[in-house]
Amino acid sequence: MIQRQHHLLAALTATFVLMVLLLASCGKDDPDLIAEKDRKKILDYIEKHELEAQEHPSGIFYVVEREGSGNHPKENSVVKITYTGTLLNGDLFDAGYERNLYLGGVIQGFRDGIMQFRRGGKGLILIPSGLGYGQYARQGIPRNSVLLFEIEIIDF
Repeated sequence: MIQRQHHLLAALTATFVLMVLLLASCGKDDPDLIAEKDRKKILDYIEKHELEAQEHPSGIFYVVEREGSGNHPKENSVVKITYTGTLLNGDLFDAGYERNLYLGGVIQGFRDGIMQFRRGGKGLILIPSGLGYGQYARQGIPRNSVLLFEIEIIDF
């Protein structure tokens, strides 16, 4: 009887430890918590750099430095663009000069941002990690990174 109680106590203890570990690990990868942190990082960046940013319903922020003219590109447009992609700390992870990009093949936040600009438009796009690469690290981009793109739309 005592041995059975000892095994039961050991099993309950192991179950409790496992539950604590699972709950602790869930919190750090909670998409809502990450989105909240990303939004704060973006708003802090906007305030620090005194930017006049607009928020898109998707959660990205963008700054139009030069309006451009004509229509906006669509989700399936091929856009000739010059851009630099950095982390909020300024670390460069990508750049393209007069590059043709199919918007259907880029991360959602970049696509949503590009569609806010017109031909000849220039500005910034701030992308929360959930609309970028999320939990997946890329070369030069740690997991759950907020992305900043400086862009200029040449044509589409």
